[in-house]
Amino acid sequence: MFDNLSDKLDKALHVLKGHGSITEVNVAETLKEVRRALIDADVNFKIAKDFTNRVKEKALGQNVLTTLQPGQLMVKIVKDELTELMGGDASGVNLSGNPSVILMSGLQGSGKTTFSGKLANFLKTKKTKKPLLVACDVYRPAAIDQLHVVGDAIKVDVFSDRGNQDPVAIAEAGIAFAKANGHNVVIVDTAGRLAVDTEMMDEIANIHKAIQPQETLFVVDSMTGQDAVNTAKAFNDILNFDGVILTKLDGDTRGGAAISIKSVVDKPIKFIGTGEKMEAIDVFYPSRMADRILGMGDVVSLVERAQEQFDEEEARKLQKKIAKNQFGFDDFLKQIQQVKKMGNMKDLMGMIPGAGKMLKGVDIDDDAFKHIEAIIHSMTPAERTNPSVINSSRKKRIGKGSGTSVQQVNQLLKQFNQMSKMMKMMQGGGGRKMMQAMSRMQK
Repeated sequence: MFDNLSDKLDKALHVLKGHGSITEVNVAETLKEVRRALIDADVNFKIAKDFTNRVKEKALGQNVLTTLQPGQLMVKIVKDELTELMGGDASGVNLSGNPSVILMSGLQGSGKTTFSGKLANFLKTKKTKKPLLVACDVYRPAAIDQLHVVGDAIKVDVFSDRGNQDPVAIAEAGIAFAKANGHNVVIVDTAGRLAVDTEMMDEIANIHKAIQPQETLFVVDSMTGQDAVNTAKAFNDILNFDGVILTKLDGDTRGGAAISIKSVVDKPIKFIGTGEKMEAIDVFYPSRMADRILGMGDVVSLVERAQEQFDEEEARKLQKKIAKNQFGFDDFLKQIQQVKKMGNMKDLMGMIPGAGKMLKGVDIDDDAFKHIEAIIHSMTPAERTNPSVINSSRKKRIGKGSGTSVQQVNQLLKQFNQMSKMMKMMQGGGGRKMMQAMSRMQK
């Protein structure tokens, strides 16, 4: 996500490192590179110029604190301005109605139908709502089928009327169905087009007028860059939508749409799509995104994802097992499953400060755990519970069964033993002992 922009901004801000003070000369040199990086990321030239002018004004207007170096101060100013440019604060979704009606709009191929499912799943699991998906795309082949497949996957009801070609009537009937069946949120998936045209705009404007939604969201493919911003403006002029959803941020995204869209349409980015899975949806936090663009990671989001997978009762059971030295491969497998539920590995690594730069060019496979899982699944229940019984003949059998080598099995057993010892040391006052042991190792 934004790898190229992050690299170029890092190089631009590196200019100030080593300077004892901020001057017009070194600020001008730095901001020239910052502006170039933003334009390369497909940010509108005027927005990039206004941004660097504001940064220059603030940088030259501040005295550098004794605890800060000029480079650090410039990073802080750029981060604050990026945050403001992308919206400042996070914006929630309006769920005031009964039912709350959310109208989805956007071009064809932007990921509107898939994101409708993600949003329904988000509202169901995080906001304890009972959503209903309404299929109003009567033009695209299999659009209704796609929404039903998505609904089945997340166990959310879908309303459709295959014999009806009037999207307005389908939307109204869907809301009536929701009221009759206790659904408190209705998400209306509308038809997209290959380009902005009068017929499409009239149709969605009629749906909007008929159902009076509490929230109108514009879904945009972030990989289309500046074109996405222009499309958003055209839609906003007709619909006056409430917020933007950026999809495909896990792809080869230059970042121009995320940075520019708020200043062009003056509407907040509310959600982002970060993968293909139904759970790959995040509330958009401008300050956290600014941190990630500047290579500072996003520890808060990482902790939040971990907390979502955290089960207090399971944690207590695990603690007892570790204390009794009963931590086995079944428990290890559960931990792996929890990590996988947090999202794709590359996205998670990008949230760790500095990790993005360290792992530049490294291809992190989403199936990074598959060999470990295969080895564990090839063990007998007794071997998983008590790994100490695994001798050389058992290792050969496990290696054959998992399609791996004896060396890989040995490596996993060694890492598992080291991790078990470390977890045991962390129990009670063991953290202090571990620090003392590490201190001795360094001497």
